[in-house]
Amino acid sequence: MGAGTDPAEARCEEPEGRVYLDYNATTPPAPEVAQAVRDALRHAWGNPSSSYPAGRKAKELIGSARENVARMVGGRPEDIVFTSGGTEANNMVIHTACRHFHDSQATPGDSWGMPHIVTSNVEHDSVCLPLEHLVKEGLAETTFVPVSQRSGRAEVDDVLAAIRPTTCLVSIMLANNETGVIMPVMELSQRVHALNQRRVAEGLPRILVHTDAAQMIGKGRVDVQELGVDYLTIVGHKFYGPRIGALYVRGPGTTTPLHPMLFGGGQERSFRPGTENTPMIAGLGKAAELVSKNWETYEAHMRDVRDYLEAKLEACFGKQRIHLNSHFTGSKRLCNTSNFSILGPGLQGRRVLSCCKVLLASVGAACHSEKGDRPSSILLSCGIPYDVAQNALRLSVGRDTTRADVDLVVQDLMQAVVQLDQDQAP
Repeated sequence: MGAGTDPAEARCEEPEGRVYLDYNATTPPAPEVAQAVRDALRHAWGNPSSSYPAGRKAKELIGSARENVARMVGGRPEDIVFTSGGTEANNMVIHTACRHFHDSQATPGDSWGMPHIVTSNVEHDSVCLPLEHLVKEGLAETTFVPVSQRSGRAEVDDVLAAIRPTTCLVSIMLANNETGVIMPVMELSQRVHALNQRRVAEGLPRILVHTDAAQMIGKGRVDVQELGVDYLTIVGHKFYGPRIGALYVRGPGTTTPLHPMLFGGGQERSFRPGTENTPMIAGLGKAAELVSKNWETYEAHMRDVRDYLEAKLEACFGKQRIHLNSHFTGSKRLCNTSNFSILGPGLQGRRVLSCCKVLLASVGAACHSEKGDRPSSILLSCGIPYDVAQNALRLSVGRDTTRADVDLVVQDLMQAVVQLDQDQAP
């Protein structure tokens, strides 16, 4: 917890008697974040480009927030560009990579062909869908590398094997939002950078490396120098901040290309124009400050509660009836994420949740909530059998989740399963 935080105030405000375990979908703003937003609304309402006091205050807050966000990921303030969220940041990287591919051709009139992008088959829709759109429009080619069914990861050798002479971008998420599996991004960056040295000598386009760090920030160490990436996506509402985001770019416009998707008044050095959303940026900066100071404490607490949850599930249902979908040999995973199935007919995840009186959670990514009882494509890609994946629940704990909360949730799940088992009885 941050200094001065009242634990009771920080807890997610849900109806009495309910326990929220869907922190991978979104997190409540930390009290300090909400206060930073309120203060900015009151005292920094001016246009940051204006010279009067409220404008100067807004500009100062934005500068301070940029420093805090940069410090959180180990970058420089000038490497941070504020965006509306992760979707915009991811789209901006893809747009930039394709544009840079065409701009980098040795001689006007030369053609390397269409830009090619490599990603995994378990990425967020804000990566997958823009790529699918580009392919449909005949503007790019894409390879979706299958994750290993043994490790749940996009393995480095598999990603490298997908690279072509026309490859301009590799985009692999830092941690998966459904399984929690952490991807080998650091090793991948090292290998791609070594490959780039040979490609430059051969007159081939440089391969840029991007990672979507939405799920990792606030739950583990994130350092762009260590990761070696060119781009890193930051999403505020995943770490108790507001619903805006930022994009880390290693030397935007100089060392690393960055092309705007919007054109306007020149804000954010024209990379992302539009009058800055000062209150939300101030809130993002405060959320980043809390992560920088406390991430190790957050991580240790969430891991303890998550491990207690899984042990409790196995103890109460029996190990034969619980399948832990997020356990993969040799892979690390997010400290807060447990994806599991309660085995048995009629125990599809949505049916179980509909019978729960306490638990507030999901069967997978919130952006796929309209898919009914169809199993998660992420779990199927990871080799989870169809009937097991159909019963999946994703529980993700937060900074203030307690073991007592877990006890209530497991009891709630047991009662829901008893009810559904009775419904299945002849």
